[in-house]
Amino acid sequence: MKKVGNHNSISRNLFFSLAVLLTFSLSSFAQTGDPVKGKELFNAQCAACHKLDGKATGPALRGVAAKYDMAWIYKWVRNSSELIKSGDAQAVKVFEENNKLVMSAFPQLSEGDIDNIIAYTSEVKAEAPVATAGTAGPPGTKADSGISNNVILAALAVVMLMLVVMLFLVNSVLGKVAKANGIEVAKKEPTTPIWKAFARNQFLVLVTSIFLLLASGYFVYGFFMQVGVDQNYEPIQPIHFSHRIHAGSNGVDCKYCHSAARVSKNAGIPSMNVCMNCHKSISEVADTTATADHSKPFYDGEIDKLYAAVGWDKVGQKYTGKTQPVKWVRIHNLPDFVYFNHSQHVTVAGVECQTCHGPVQGYEIQKQFAPLTMGWCIDCHRKTDVKMEGNEYYTKIHEELSKKYGVDKLTAAQMGGLECGKCHY
Repeated sequence: MKKVGNHNSISRNLFFSLAVLLTFSLSSFAQTGDPVKGKELFNAQCAACHKLDGKATGPALRGVAAKYDMAWIYKWVRNSSELIKSGDAQAVKVFEENNKLVMSAFPQLSEGDIDNIIAYTSEVKAEAPVATAGTAGPPGTKADSGISNNVILAALAVVMLMLVVMLFLVNSVLGKVAKANGIEVAKKEPTTPIWKAFARNQFLVLVTSIFLLLASGYFVYGFFMQVGVDQNYEPIQPIHFSHRIHAGSNGVDCKYCHSAARVSKNAGIPSMNVCMNCHKSISEVADTTATADHSKPFYDGEIDKLYAAVGWDKVGQKYTGKTQPVKWVRIHNLPDFVYFNHSQHVTVAGVECQTCHGPVQGYEIQKQFAPLTMGWCIDCHRKTDVKMEGNEYYTKIHEELSKKYGVDKLTAAQMGGLECGKCHY
C-alpha cells in the first residue's frame, strides 16, 4: 500500500506540473508584449472591425492567442488572403465562420507590434463595480441621502396636525374652566359687515374696479404672450439620445449629424444610417458612461432599439431588411409665418449651434433652450456683429453701410436684420 501511495503522489505532482506548464505556455504570449502599446495599436489598426468582447465586422479578439498558434497569427495578420489561398485549413475555417469577409492585410506590423496587440487582447476583462446602497457614486452622480423628502414632509404634517388638535383641546378646557368659575364672555355688539360698508363707499368701489380691470388685463396679456412659447420643453424620445455622451464626452460635431444645417433652411433629423456609421461597430457603452439615473444596461438597450429600427443583426453583422419607423417628438417648432434659414446663420453668419440651442454638450435629454420669440431674435440681431473674417458674402455691403453709420463693425440689425420682410413672408 505504501508503494501504491507513492505512485499516486508522483502522478498528482506530475499532473500539477503539466497543468502549470500548460497554463504558462498559454499565457507566455501576454508577457512578451506590452499591453499599453498594444492598446494604442489595437485602437489605431483593429478597432474599426474588431471589439474585445463582442462580434463586430470581425470576431471578438479577447483571448485570441489561446485559440491559435502565434506563428499562424503572424501570417494571418500580415496577409490573411494569401494564407487562405494556400489552403490552410484553419485560415479557411476562420474565413467561412465570419461570412467570408476579407480581412485587410497589415504587412507593416512587426512581430513585436503583433505581440503587443496580443498582450492587450489577453488581459482579463475588468468587472464593472457594483453600486451598493449608501455608497457614494462617481463624481456627478446623485448619492443616497438616507431619508427621503417625502418622509420629512409627512413628519412635519403630523406635527402640524398635532398642534391644531392641541389648540382645540386647550380652547375647550379654558371654556370649561371659565364656565365653572362663573366667568361670562362679553358679547360683541352688532356691527355693519365690511362688505356692506365697502359697497356703500362709491369711491372705493370705483378704484377697486379699475385696479381689477388693469390686473386682469395684465395677466390675460401675459397668458396670451406665452402661447406657442415652449422654452425648456423636454419631451421623452422613442430612442434615448444623450447629447452629453455624443457631443460632450466624444466631441462629435453638431453638423456631423445635422449636416443639412450647413446648406439648407432646416437642420433636419439625422437618418438612422448616420447613427449606424458609428454604431455598426459600437454596440455597447463604456462602464464610465453610466450615471445614477441611466445605467450601462439602459444605454445598451437603447442601442438595441436603434438596431431594431434599422434591421441590424449584431450577431450576424448584417441587415435583415426588417425596419421599424422611429417616431421622433419635435422639440423646436416656429410658427408657419416665420422664415428662418439655418444655412444663413450657420454657414454665412458663422453662428455657433449653442447660441440658439444652449449647451447641448451637457444635455442628457435635449430641450428647447431659447424662447424663440420675436423679441429674442430682434435682441440677438441688435447685439450680434457680422463676422467679416474670410466672409466675402458681405464685403461690399459692409463697406458701404460702415461709412453710412460711421462704425467699424456692423450688427445684423444695421444690415437689415430688423426689416419685417426678412423673417415674415
